[in-house]
Amino acid sequence: MSEGTPGDKPAGVALAGGQQQAHRRALYRSAMTITVATVLVAAVVVSSAYLILRRDRGSASGQDLRASGIPPSVSTSLANLMSLTPVPGARAPGFTLTDQQGRTMPLSSFRGKVVVLEFMDPHCTDICPLVSDEFIDAYHDLGTLAGRVVFAAVNVNQYHAAVRDMALYSGEHELSTIPSWHFFTGSVPRLQSVWHAYNIEVEAPNPDADIVHTSAVYFIDPQGREKFLASPMVDHTKTNQAYLPAGQITSWGRGIALIARQLAR
Repeated sequence: MSEGTPGDKPAGVALAGGQQQAHRRALYRSAMTITVATVLVAAVVVSSAYLILRRDRGSASGQDLRASGIPPSVSTSLANLMSLTPVPGARAPGFTLTDQQGRTMPLSSFRGKVVVLEFMDPHCTDICPLVSDEFIDAYHDLGTLAGRVVFAAVNVNQYHAAVRDMALYSGEHELSTIPSWHFFTGSVPRLQSVWHAYNIEVEAPNPDADIVHTSAVYFIDPQGREKFLASPMVDHTKTNQAYLPAGQITSWGRGIALIARQLAR
C-alpha cells in the first residue's frame, strides 16, 4: 500500500488532528504485525484471507471484563463476543466515494443518522459474507428504527474496484435488500487514503492472491463521531472454509442493532 509523504493530507479524506490520530493509532493496533497485546486480554488473529482483533476467550478473567461506556442493553458476554470497545467520540474521518448504484456522496451526507461502517472485499469468500449476513440480521432487528441507520462498507480490493463489482457483491449477498446500504469504491489512491485514515491495513500482492485486511466495524453517531469499534470474527473448517454457527451470526446481528439503536435515540 503506498504511503504519502509526512505531512501530506490524503485526497478525499478529512483527517483528524495529530493528537486525535495518535490516540486512534494507539487504540486500533496494526493488524499486519502479529503481536500479542495486553489491552483487555486482546490478541491479533490472522487467517488466510483476513485479519481481526479478538479477545482471548480462553481467559476466565477476560470473560468478566467490561469496558466502561458499553450500553446497558449489551450484555458483557455479547460485548466480549464482538470485542466491543467504546472510543472517545472523535470525528470520523470524512471521505467522498461512489456506491454500488453509481452515486457519489460524502460521508457527511449521512449526518443525522447512525452509520455502521465496515471494510469489505467484493470478491471475498471468507469473513465478508458472514458480516454481510450480520448486517442483514441487524437491519431486521432494528424494526421501526431501521430508517435512522445507514449500513456502509468501503472496498479494500484495489483489483476489483469498479462500481459493478460493488453491485454484484451487494446483490449476491442480499445487501441490496437494505434500503440504506452503500458499498463504496473509488480510485485506488482515494481508497488507500480512506484505509489509512481508519487504520485499515490491506495486503494485496497480486490480483489472484487473497486480500488480507483489517476487519473492523465502526459505529458513528448522528453527529459524525466515532463511538464504538467492534471486531468481526470467523472460524474455519478443516478444509479452510469460513463459517460461524448460526447462533453467533444472530448474536452479532442483535449486537449491531442494539448499539445502533442506542446511538439513534
